[in-house]
Amino acid sequence: MKDQLDALRLEIERDVKAAKSLEDLEVIEVKYLGRKGELTSMLKGLANVTAEERPVLGALANQIKQDGLDLIAARREDLASSKYSALAETERVDVTEPGARPPEGHLHIMTHTIREITSIFEKIGFYRTRYPEIDWDWYAFEALNMPPEHPARDDWETFFMDAPISKKGKMVMTPHTSNGQIHELQRHNFPIRMIDIGKCYRRQVDATHTPMFHQFEGLFVDKGVNITHLRGILDYFAEQFFGPGRVSRIRPHHFRFTEPSFEVDISCGICGGTGIGADKKKCKVCKRGWLEIGGAGMVHPNVLKACGVDPKKYTGFAFGWGVERVAMMKEGAKVDDIRILYQNDVRFLKQF
Repeated sequence: MKDQLDALRLEIERDVKAAKSLEDLEVIEVKYLGRKGELTSMLKGLANVTAEERPVLGALANQIKQDGLDLIAARREDLASSKYSALAETERVDVTEPGARPPEGHLHIMTHTIREITSIFEKIGFYRTRYPEIDWDWYAFEALNMPPEHPARDDWETFFMDAPISKKGKMVMTPHTSNGQIHELQRHNFPIRMIDIGKCYRRQVDATHTPMFHQFEGLFVDKGVNITHLRGILDYFAEQFFGPGRVSRIRPHHFRFTEPSFEVDISCGICGGTGIGADKKKCKVCKRGWLEIGGAGMVHPNVLKACGVDPKKYTGFAFGWGVERVAMMKEGAKVDDIRILYQNDVRFLKQF
């Protein structure tokens, strides 16, 4: 039996050295050293040996099993190391190779427009400000020369806040950025060349209106400011923002906070100023070839007085335009419905 055990030891050593994979080692371990392996079968013959030989052969069998397990463990470590070394060569990553970039977002078209407007006016000495989007009635209406019965102060036109009434009236979600004029005039820091860009809120929604929109409010107040300065600013902006080939115009109008007052139009970029859309029907954006983009005029003396400014010493002009509307009218934009700007349609947003 001792010869059989020695022969088994040699077989185990031979097969372990010849193993080519971790799977081969599993087979060898089960074959020779498993519960039903050859060593277990051989030990059943101990019952047929003398009492003196039995402990010697038992110890030899245990030593063979332990040596076999040690050989298998060492070989398993060698094979695993070789396997991972091979993987490092066959599946290595070239970190210098350009990868596939994940999708990236970009600034919204309105953010681009606001930045462009700011840059255009900064070039002629205007500075950017931003005043509250929730303000008191006094700033939004009263100081702007609007009487209590003015339609804009109706609940169906303006969003009023459910808040206590103060000495300056009700709290409102500002329907225009003109409240910024009052805040800026109260500083009495002349000359004033302000651009106030912020959100406004009105109870309107259609192809050219949304309940929330942006305005940029311009205010220029100094000694000797007159209407020719206003006209020059309007022409400058039209040329800088809309580009050559687009035409602006002013029409007499009535605003409570300017006198004289004008509405400012730009030739429609959707229909090319013809008033006729691609479907040969009336352009649904402008209807007549022109799109109103805002109002303008000389600051009313009552507004200056409300802010403690002497209208005999200082004059100025103001203008307020919708940012969304000027974006719609930009050359090449071809946006025929203002609501799509805020519908979060990625197919649309990716175009800008």
